[in-house]
Parts: sequence; C-alpha cells; structure tokens
Amino acid sequence: MTKVIVQSTEGVTLAGGSRFSARLLAEARKMAPRLVAADGGADRLLAHGAMPEAVMGDLDSISPAARDRLADRLHHIPEQVTTDFDKALRSIDAPFVVAVGFAGQRLDHGLAVLTSLLAHPGKRCLVMSATDVVFLCPPRLSLRLTPGTRFSLYPLGEVRCQSQGLVWPTEGLDFAPWGMIGTSNQVADPEVHLQVDAPRMLVILPRPAARAAVLGLTGVRGE
Repeated sequence: MTKVIVQSTEGVTLAGGSRFSARLLAEARKMAPRLVAADGGADRLLAHGAMPEAVMGDLDSISPAARDRLADRLHHIPEQVTTDFDKALRSIDAPFVVAVGFAGQRLDHGLAVLTSLLAHPGKRCLVMSATDVVFLCPPRLSLRLTPGTRFSLYPLGEVRCQSQGLVWPTEGLDFAPWGMIGTSNQVADPEVHLQVDAPRMLVILPRPAARAAVLGLTGVRGE
C-alpha cells in the first residue's frame, strides 16, 4: 500500500535530477506552488535557491551536502522495482502535479517517466521540458488553445480517440505505438475536445500551453 507523504489542496511541483532552468521552475511553481523533490532533484532545487518541503525516493542520487541540509525532509522509499519519479508521484495526493527535471538528458529515464504516467492514470501529472508539456489524456478532455498550436497525440497502447477542433480528425482511427500515431496535428478551433476509450494516449503540447492543460485537466487555472 502506498503511503501518502505530501498531501495538498494545491498543485505540487515535483523536481527531478535532470537539468532545468530557473525560468521553467518559476513557471511550474506559478501553477503548482508546493515544492517537492525526487531524490537528486533536491540538489537541482537547492542550486536554484529553492527549498523542497519533502524529498522522496531511494536516495541514492542526492549529494551528501543536500542530504545533510535536508535531513529532516528525507523520505526513504527503498524498493528498486520502480523509479524515483514513480515513487514520488504515487506518494503525492494533490489535484495535479507539474514535473520538471524528468525529460531531456537520458532517453531511458524519459521513457520510464511516460510509463509511470500510464501506470497511474488517476494522477493528473504534467511533465514539462524546455519545449513541451506532456500528460496522459483522461477519458474526456476539453482544452482552450490558440488555433495553429501544435497538438500531438502519442499512444502507449491500443486506443481510439474521438476529437473535435483539430485540423486532422481522429475519428475511426486505431492508434497504437506500432501503428497509427498522431504527432504534429494542429489546433483548428479555439476549443479542442477529446474522448479516449482507454487511458493510453499521451497529449503533447508546446510549453506555453501548460496553463491551458492544467485548466483542462483539473478546472484549476494556473496563475
């Protein structure tokens, strides 16, 4: 049984060990003000002058200096079956999570993060990079976006998706990672509506669309 370590009525920013800019962190915290780290993400936060309220994971990547400074905030989750991202995500009870520092440096780590999104469909989690935001599509989703915005769909399994408001409709298509994928579509109308028949579809948008994604996923407007 998973133990809840951080419980919040606000969004939570979760920091990982990959590099991320101070600007990206600031954008995430405007939407999700509570701040936690997964293992070595603590060092990244301290380098940006930010103090996490909790650090979760197997704690094999955090530096000795950060370990000493944050000794009263460490939560050791020793199992080695899952990643630190997975451990932290399942230990947070919040309306949504914005994750930074989990995309970019290593392909295997990035794929593991996407697998964790698939494994926890009940979590509302947006993974932000320098260029993109990605999240698992819920059964129904409505987004307000600027026409012309890049809108990519990527299946992590067999899934069907009905859409309204995209340049290339998805009705009747059988999506699968080994077959039909939906990258590089575009927004045609100010409102996009999606309906998926299984929690297996990733939505990938440009980074400036992150606030619209939070609002569409949760009804909470990121400020």
